[in-house]
Amino acid sequence: MNNPVFIVSGTDTGIGKTIFSAALTQALQGSYWKPVQSGLEEETDSETVRRLAPHCPVLPEQWRLQLPASPHLSAEQEGVEIDPVALTIPHCDWPLVVEGAGGLMVPLTRSQTYLDIFALWQLPVILCARTQLGTINHSLLSLEALRNRNIPVLGVAFIGHAHEDSEGIICELGKVRRLGRLPVLDDLNPQTLAQAFTENFNLHDFIGGDR
Repeated sequence: MNNPVFIVSGTDTGIGKTIFSAALTQALQGSYWKPVQSGLEEETDSETVRRLAPHCPVLPEQWRLQLPASPHLSAEQEGVEIDPVALTIPHCDWPLVVEGAGGLMVPLTRSQTYLDIFALWQLPVILCARTQLGTINHSLLSLEALRNRNIPVLGVAFIGHAHEDSEGIICELGKVRRLGRLPVLDDLNPQTLAQAFTENFNLHDFIGGDR
């Protein structure tokens, strides 16, 4: 296996893609990288993954910004200039999970979004989508944005309580693979998360038969 890289993005912020990223990193026995972190007062995404996948390397963020806001605004408030071109995938000896911020169109600067970076990288994107009301529109728009930029889509990972019709219609209309659904876990810890991933996802959908 040639140490694959997976880009995890979402249809919105706060939908659980960091929890999914931790689960995927743990299942792959891989590494995790959050290129830009906005907001440092509460537990960061890297710290969450380190807590939920304690045996997996967490690479340092390239930019750490204090203000919990869109990266472009956080950077401006601190007098920092994010250089999207400098956001290059780090070399890693294991599978690497890279997590974006919020949704695809979150701006890194006044002129470039995460979608622009993903288009440069041309790496498979896993779209995390909630299962609540509104997910069909958000998910299909996100898939259309990825396709319009010729960005490969590995599939959709749903997060939340089961809603079979919404999950089905998103994958049918979006012409994309349903990777699985990560349920809400009342007791969230490395063990329960690993079990939930194993029960609801097939690792071969991510890496084929090489592992």
